[in-house]
Amino acid sequence: MGKRRGKVEDNGKRILILGGSGFLGNAIYKELCNFFDTYGTYFTARRSFEDNKQFFKYDMQEDDVYELLENIRPQVIISALRGNFPAQVQAHQHINEYLIQNECMLYFLSSANVFDAYSKYPSYENDKTLSESIYGRLKIKIENMLLRLPKEKTGILRVPMVFGNGSPRIREIKNHILNNEPVEVFPNLILNVTNDDKLTQQIHYLINRNKTGIFHLGSRDLVHHEEFIKDVVDKIGSFTPIYKRVFTTNEDRYLAVLPKDNKLPKNLQFSYQDIIDHHILS
Repeated sequence: MGKRRGKVEDNGKRILILGGSGFLGNAIYKELCNFFDTYGTYFTARRSFEDNKQFFKYDMQEDDVYELLENIRPQVIISALRGNFPAQVQAHQHINEYLIQNECMLYFLSSANVFDAYSKYPSYENDKTLSESIYGRLKIKIENMLLRLPKEKTGILRVPMVFGNGSPRIREIKNHILNNEPVEVFPNLILNVTNDDKLTQQIHYLINRNKTGIFHLGSRDLVHHEEFIKDVVDKIGSFTPIYKRVFTTNEDRYLAVLPKDNKLPKNLQFSYQDIIDHHILS
């Protein structure tokens, strides 16, 4: 396997990022690869991944993840998988089997959508999950599978809307602005947010400290979606975009995950304004 320069923490703990070529998976890889013995998977062939000896091709619908795990023997698995929902469920069933039989633990990237049926309040770590969306129900199904494992085997990381200069959401907004197309905003939606930089720093901390349990990894404060997007657009550059205001209800609704029991250190907490300030035109 290829060697990288840089110091290695925790005696070269071996980490495998499933979905390592996606936006979040690759951001996590870049954060960790100089500190740990880090591997990733990719699905769509790109020269940068094919040439990187730390990356393995993995087709969730064709390949058995158990064989991949047996080959790499990670101490930590990070699941940032996307794609076919039944294939995701099956992959995590096989990951479960591997976790039971080996000295290994899993960090699973979940979503605020596990609470999207609750619209009146923000949600905390030990609140009951309930979702009206297919995506939210998928995340709940995998979470429930993991919650049956011994506590020291899993970290469930619930993430709100993710922004960041290279994020799909920001790329889409920039494209709409440049093509003079309307940018959708949800005036009644109250949420918290994160970006790739903040999230990957938090995950790095959790791995370093061997933290397990349920973590809500978003800004410590809340903001209306419309206000947030308009502030981000102002930060990106001097534009006068067209906004399409979408009302899904007549009342404010929440889609926010806040920490109560598992708070991170102050230096890893941030505000939604910190996320806004990060955006520039590139």
